[in-house]
Amino acid sequence: MNDALPGDLAPAPSPYGPAGRLLLNSCKALSVAGGLLFVGLVAMSIVSIVGRKLASAPVPGDVEVLQMVAAAASASFFAYCHMNHGDVKVDFFTLRLRARVIHQLDALGSLLVSALGVLLFWRAGVGALSTLESGETSAILGWPVGWAQLAMLPGFALLALAGLYVAGWHLGQAWGGAAEGAAEGSA
Repeated sequence: MNDALPGDLAPAPSPYGPAGRLLLNSCKALSVAGGLLFVGLVAMSIVSIVGRKLASAPVPGDVEVLQMVAAAASASFFAYCHMNHGDVKVDFFTLRLRARVIHQLDALGSLLVSALGVLLFWRAGVGALSTLESGETSAILGWPVGWAQLAMLPGFALLALAGLYVAGWHLGQAWGGAAEGAAEGSA
């Protein structure tokens, strides 16, 4: 990860160039927004639970709000996680491979992540347009369901871009750092 540890004098520099840092900062901003949405959902849930127990007055439609907002908030974290190489990897079989090969495999994985981001963007977009067209609303509050689905699209778009960028970065490391990779792989 690129975060500084307690006691470090300076944060670790980003391995990415200017475009990558811009993408990383965009992913970070979206994930912070998603985190704030979850904090708001927790606050709403506490108010609703306390209101239900003490005054028989829960927040109307609290479950609907939770479902719709949590979907968008969850979609906001994937791209930042991928940009920071926070994906779950099982490197048992690749542990002893040369660095070049590992970067090539990571590039392939990032391309698959990008393809998944495109697929999710496409299908969520089609679903949102369909529900907006049909006029589907939530049962209690009457909120258009399609708007909640549309709110997931920025997260999926950034995931697709992050996957492409990280794939290119890994390929650059595989081919640009060939001399370093050979030395690391043989150690």
